[in-house]
Amino acid sequence: MKNEKLHTDFSEAVAYVNSYSKPLPADLLLKLYAYYKIAKKNQSHPGSTTPLINAFKANALIQAKNVGRTEAMRRYIRLVEKEVKGSKD
Repeated sequence: MKNEKLHTDFSEAVAYVNSYSKPLPADLLLKLYAYYKIAKKNQSHPGSTTPLINAFKANALIQAKNVGRTEAMRRYIRLVEKEVKGSKD
């Protein structure tokens, strides 16, 4: 099923990012954060102890506020394919 494949691909992309050892650009991490939160329907507030980091995370979520759950998964996967896997040196 198409929906099952999307969920599988999303889970694989998340696992890939979680195991990635090279540093990633902050703007990319913030986009991934926002899409992940939307995809997982996680409504909790950013949990950093640093107010500035919370502000950046909140801003990323605001920028993605009109993105639905399915589209968030697709965008997350695309970002990982293009910006993380595609940037291998």
